[in-house]
Amino acid sequence: MKSTQLLFRTFASIVLLTAAFAQAATITGTVTNKTTGKPAAGDPVVLVDVQAGMGEVAHATTDANGRYSLAEPGNSPYLVRVTHQGAGYFIAAPEGATPANITVYDVAAKVQGVFIEADVLELETENGQLKVTERFFVHNTSSPPTTQWSAKSFQVVLPADAVVDGVGGQRPNGLPTSIKMNEDGPKGHYAFNFPIQPDDGEKDTLFQLAYHLPYGGGSYIFHAQVTLPADNLAVLLPKSMTFTASGAAFKSVPEDASVQTFVLKNAVPGKAVDFTIAGTGSIPREQQGTPGAQQPAGMGAQDASGADQSATGNGGTPGGGIGTPINTPDPLSKYKWWILGALGLLLAAGAAFLLRKPTGLAVAGVAPATDTGAVAAAFPAFASPAAKNSQLLNVLKEELFALESEKINGAIAPEDYAKVKDALETVLKRALNRK
Repeated sequence: MKSTQLLFRTFASIVLLTAAFAQAATITGTVTNKTTGKPAAGDPVVLVDVQAGMGEVAHATTDANGRYSLAEPGNSPYLVRVTHQGAGYFIAAPEGATPANITVYDVAAKVQGVFIEADVLELETENGQLKVTERFFVHNTSSPPTTQWSAKSFQVVLPADAVVDGVGGQRPNGLPTSIKMNEDGPKGHYAFNFPIQPDDGEKDTLFQLAYHLPYGGGSYIFHAQVTLPADNLAVLLPKSMTFTASGAAFKSVPEDASVQTFVLKNAVPGKAVDFTIAGTGSIPREQQGTPGAQQPAGMGAQDASGADQSATGNGGTPGGGIGTPINTPDPLSKYKWWILGALGLLLAAGAAFLLRKPTGLAVAGVAPATDTGAVAAAFPAFASPAAKNSQLLNVLKEELFALESEKINGAIAPEDYAKVKDALETVLKRALNRK
C-alpha cells in the first residue's frame, strides 16, 4: 500500500512539474552597449508583469558576453527592462523564440550634440484662457552615442503665470507616456528627469507640455526662452488671432489656409524672444491627421513600436530635420501634422483600432490593406496584410506600461485608471485568445 502511495505521489509530482515546465517559457537576449560597441556585462535585467501593477517577476544579470535569460512564469504581457548606469531601457517581451536583444548607452549628465530642432507653441483660447501646447523636438547626436540623463536632463522656461495641465515625453523608439516635471529655481523654470537617448536614425526625443495662461484682456505678451540652441522656434495659432513680434525676425509660413505659422530661426539659449498674441479662436480639428488629403510628402509614419515605416530615406518623423531655408515651401512639412495632431491623435487612433470589432479583417488583429483611415496613417504596419497579431500585443503592452507610468506619477484619477486598464486588459485577453 505504501509503495502504491509513493508511486502515485511521484507520478503526480512529475505531472505537475511537466505542466509547470509546459507553461513556463524562457526569454533570452543580448544587451549591447552602443557607446562602446561591446556587450554590456553586469547589467541587471528584470521581467516586468504589465498586468500585475508592473511587478518584477524574474531577475537576471548579463554575463561577460551581454547575454541573459529570464524565466517567463505565464502568458501575461511582459516588458524586459535593463538598467545601465542607472538609466532604464525597455522593450516588449517578444513572442516565441525571438531573441529579446536590447541596446543601451553610457550615461552622462551633459553630452555634446544635444540641441532643440524645434520648439513649437500651439495657441488657442477657451473660456477666457489662453491654452498652450508646447512641444520640444530634441536631438542627441553625440559621438560616441551617449544618453544625457540626470535630475535636469532637459530644462524649460514657461511664463511665470502658467498653470501646467499635463506633461508627456517620448523616447526615439517609444510611445508617448506621462512623465514628471520638477520645479527648477525661479517661478516658471522646470526640469525633466527623463533620459535623452541618442537619436535612432531620424527619430529623436519629444517633450510635450500643456498649460494655460490668464487672458482676461484678450492679449498676452510672451517672453519665450529656450535653454539649448534651437534651430527653430515656431508659433501656430488660428487665423482669427493676431501675432506681433517685438524685434525678433519671425517669418510667416503660409502652409495652411486655416492655421497661421510663424518661425524664428536659430533661437539663442537664455535670450528672451518677445511676441504678443491677441484675439480669440481655436485651431480647426477636422483636418488633423487626415491621411491622403494634406499629408506632406516625405513625412514618415511610425508603427506601434516606433519603427519608421516611410518609403523615403529621411523618415520624416518628428525630429526629421528642418533643413530648408525659411523662404522655401513647406519648411515645417516634415512634421506639421504631427504638431497639429499631437500625442492625443496617436493614442486616439490606437484606441479606435484596438476597440473596433474584428469583423472583415484579413488577419486577426490587423486592419485590411485598403484601410485609409487615421489608424492606418498612425500605424501603417497594421494596414499590411502581412502584419502579425504580435504587433497588436506589443501596442497593448506599451499602452499598459504607459498607463502604469501615469498612475505612478499621479497623472490619472483612480477611477479613470481602473476604467482604462479594464478596457485594455479586455482587448489584450482577446488578442491572446486569438494566438
